[in-house]
Amino acid sequence: MQIHSTAIVADAATLADDVEIGPYSIIGAGCVIGAGCVIGAHAVLEHRVVVGEGTKIGHGTIIGADPQSLGFDSSREDTGVRIGRRNIIREYVTVHRATGEGADTVIGDDNFLMTGCHVGHDCVVGDRTIITNNVLLAGHVGVGDCAVLGGGSVFHQFMRIGTYAMAGGGCRFSKDIPPFFIGTRQNRVAGINSIGIRRAGFSREARAEIRRAFGLLYLSGLNISQALEAAKSDSWGPEAARLFGFVGEAKKRGICDYVGRGADDE
Repeated sequence: MQIHSTAIVADAATLADDVEIGPYSIIGAGCVIGAGCVIGAHAVLEHRVVVGEGTKIGHGTIIGADPQSLGFDSSREDTGVRIGRRNIIREYVTVHRATGEGADTVIGDDNFLMTGCHVGHDCVVGDRTIITNNVLLAGHVGVGDCAVLGGGSVFHQFMRIGTYAMAGGGCRFSKDIPPFFIGTRQNRVAGINSIGIRRAGFSREARAEIRRAFGLLYLSGLNISQALEAAKSDSWGPEAARLFGFVGEAKKRGICDYVGRGADDE
């Protein structure tokens, strides 16, 4: 174990034998740091934070701080942050702990969180996502596996980003971005993340079916409810079924509209 002499590690923290902790970092009681983790200088991990093996945490990062919620009782110790394996979390990232009793803000495996991004309380981030510089996730945001969020983009509380979705840099979203689509502007989609799904190894047939589902949702002249009803009368593979299932569950925020409709941004 390599712990710099200026670091502060609580006696009640649990660290694997090969963890590295840089200068002036603080590891609070209740933290559990897995094998092979590296924590840079001036990082702060507090309250109930669990970090999976092989995760690297950059300088100045703060994980487990109180949520930015006016009704939260900061004396509570039964909420936390749970981070999976092999994540790269760069400098000055902030990840706040959850608000509900026994709940965690969750980050899965193999994610890349770039400098200065914020993951708000009760967010759930899947696996293999890329969250680029200065992205802001408000509370209770869900990020699907393999999503890519462009730099400086901002996301309203309780919205969802689907698996293999992409969000453009500097864009704003308060409605859900469906799987496999590209979010742009404010609450719009620009089309299909064709390059992303091709690079991910989706078959030609699967890509064609996603295009067909996109056409039904946005180009058929039907509203979303009508398109979902029409989809029930056809045969779809697993990718389109996942897409329609996601859209059908978008009751809280609704889904982004297609920029090609010509509607004004909201």
